[in-house]
Amino acid sequence: MTTLSTTGQSWRLAALGFAMLLPSAGTSIANVALPTLATAFGAGSQDVQWVVIAYLLATTTLIVAAGRLGDMLGRRRVLLLGVAVFTSASVAAMLAPSLWLLVLARAVQGLGASAMMALAVAAIGDLMPRERAGAAMGMLGSVSAIGTALGPSLGGALIAVWGWQAVFAFLATLGAVTLGLGLLVLPRDGETAGPRIGLDIPGIGTLAIALGAYALATTVKTDLQTSALLAAVSLAAFAAFVLIERAAAAPLVQFGELRNGELAAGLVSIGLVSVIMMSTLVVGPFYLSHSLALDPLATGLIMSVGPAVAAMAGVPAGRLVDRIGARRVALIGLASVAIGAMLMALLPSGAGIPGYLASLSAITAGYALFQSANNTSVMTSAAGGRRGAISGLLGLARNLGLITGASVMGAVFAGASQLPGGAEAGMRATFLVATTIAIGAIFVTLWGQRPATA
Repeated sequence: MTTLSTTGQSWRLAALGFAMLLPSAGTSIANVALPTLATAFGAGSQDVQWVVIAYLLATTTLIVAAGRLGDMLGRRRVLLLGVAVFTSASVAAMLAPSLWLLVLARAVQGLGASAMMALAVAAIGDLMPRERAGAAMGMLGSVSAIGTALGPSLGGALIAVWGWQAVFAFLATLGAVTLGLGLLVLPRDGETAGPRIGLDIPGIGTLAIALGAYALATTVKTDLQTSALLAAVSLAAFAAFVLIERAAAAPLVQFGELRNGELAAGLVSIGLVSVIMMSTLVVGPFYLSHSLALDPLATGLIMSVGPAVAAMAGVPAGRLVDRIGARRVALIGLASVAIGAMLMALLPSGAGIPGYLASLSAITAGYALFQSANNTSVMTSAAGGRRGAISGLLGLARNLGLITGASVMGAVFAGASQLPGGAEAGMRATFLVATTIAIGAIFVTLWGQRPATA
C-alpha cells in the first residue's frame, strides 16, 4: 500500500478497523457457543474445546508467515485475501454437518485471521503520516477490545434466538462487509522494488511445529509425560528454526533485526503484559464467584468492564502518543499496569467490587496506553519492506503471552488457592507474580529506550 492524501483516510481506517474487529470477535464469540455445540453434536467438553483451540493454534503459528507474505505480494492483496478466507470459512462453519468439520473450518478461519491481525497493523505505516500513527494505532486497539468485549454477549444473544449457526452467519456477514469496504477504499499496492524472493517454507514449517507444540502443551489438558514430550518437540523445532533462518536466503525472521534494542524490548514487553492481561480473564471469574459470591450474570458484567475500559482508552492513548511521544506513554502505561496488579494483590476482599474494578481499570487502561505506544514505536521505525513481518512478530509475541498467561498464571492461582484463604489467597499470589512481571516489563522497556551509544 502507498501513502496517499488525507482524503478518504477515515474510510481507510474504518476498513482496517473492521479487519481488526473480525479476528477479535472470532476469538471470543465462539466461546459462548461451546455448551450448545456439545449438545448439538453429542460431544464432550474436551472435544468441543477444539473449536477454540484450532482457531488459536492457526492464528498463532501462521501470523508471522502471513505478515511476511504481505511484504512480498502486497499488504492490501494479502489482507483482503485473509478477509476472503475468513469469510468463506465462516460460511463453511455455519454449514458444518459434524464437529470435526467445524473444527477444520475454525482452523481455516484462524488462517484468515492471522493475515488480518498482522497486516491491519502494518498498513498503518503505509497509510498514515507519522504524526498521526499513534491515533490510528489507538483506534485499532479500541476496535480489537470492542470485538473481544462484545463477542460473548452478542454470541449468546444470537444463539438464544437462532441457534449456534447464527454465530458464524454473523461473522460471514461482517466479513463480506469488510471485504467490500476494503476493495473500495484501500489503495492498491505499489510495485515492489527488486527481484521477487521466494517464501521461506522450511522456516514457516519448523516455526509452526514449534509454536503448535508449545500451544498444545499449554492449552490442552494432558498428562505430565505428554506435556513434557510436546515441550521437547517445541524446543527441538525452535532450535531447528534458528538454524534454518541463519542459512536462509530470505529468512522469515531476520535475527539481526533483534539487535535493535527498541524492537527486541517491544516484543518482550508486549508478551509480558499480555501474560498479565490473560491473568485478569482467567483468574477474575473464580475470584468474583468464590470470594465475592457473585452470580454468573454479575460476574460477566464485572468482567466486561476490563475490555470496555481498554476500548475507551485506546483512541485517547493514541492521541497522547502523538502529543508527547511513544516512549513516555509506554512507561506511563506500564506503571499503570504495575499499580493495578499491586492493588489486585494487596486489596482485601472487604474492598469488594469497587476495589476490584479500580484495580482492573488501572491494568486495562495501562495496557491500552502501552499497546498504542509500543505498536506505534515499533511499526513507524520498521523498514517499509519488513512492516508485515515485524507486525507478525508483534502479534506472535502477544499471542504467546496470552497462551502462557492462561497456563502459567492459571496454575499459580490453582496452587495458591489450596492455601488458607482459598480464592483470595490465589488472587494475591497470582497478582504478586503479575506485579513482578509488570516491573520486569518496565525495566525491559527502559533498556530498549537507552541511547544507541550507551
